[in-house]
Amino acid sequence: MAAYRIDIVDASTTWQSRDRSQQAAPQVFDQLRDMILSLTLAPGTALSRSALQRQFGLSSTPIRDALMRLEEAGLVEVFPQSGTIVSMIDVALARQAQFLRRSIEQEVVRILAAAPDAGLIDRLNGIIADQASRARADDLEHFNKADLAFHKILYDAAGVPDLWALVRKRSGHIDRIRRLHIPIGGKAAQIVRDHSAIVNAISKAEPELAQSEVRDHLSRSLAFSDELRVRFPSYFKE
Repeated sequence: MAAYRIDIVDASTTWQSRDRSQQAAPQVFDQLRDMILSLTLAPGTALSRSALQRQFGLSSTPIRDALMRLEEAGLVEVFPQSGTIVSMIDVALARQAQFLRRSIEQEVVRILAAAPDAGLIDRLNGIIADQASRARADDLEHFNKADLAFHKILYDAAGVPDLWALVRKRSGHIDRIRRLHIPIGGKAAQIVRDHSAIVNAISKAEPELAQSEVRDHLSRSLAFSDELRVRFPSYFKE
């Protein structure tokens, strides 16, 4: 599929929350990554470095550095002397990311269920309540942020926050499959039910049940990938 070009939000909107005391390149990376994962920048979208410089109000160096990091994360493809495009969704890479995350997270919940913490349970249930509210309002942007917060808390509570960073780095393809899946057929409501089941197993000190619930939870979107490829054929790598 030929790449196409879209306009990126203007610089004043993009940089409203920019922290000028911090380096620019990581902030460009974060914003472009979020736009890619949310499909605001769809697979196949061409990214012009000169346009990005103008739209972000920056020199070439931070833009180049941000694009290099996006390439390392598998979110863009850089073609020398040609251009940069947002990568197509690769199901094979998504499957590996799912395997990594599912393996780690089953151990995470086993640790947590072996010694349940009431404060942790309360925090997780608070996020679940927020997600349920966001799902009813069809506010999928904040629903997704709450979902990430739910899982990050699990890793933090298990004492392995660096593994969450590793998972996030490898999750660009599975995240986009999941983003396509969320609006379809009650997926958001299913996520809320899954999270409740995970927390219930942890609170009851049932490690094996918690692992089973996580395994099921983290298997759903990829199992739906064939149908998504039919619905969104231009988004997927052949």
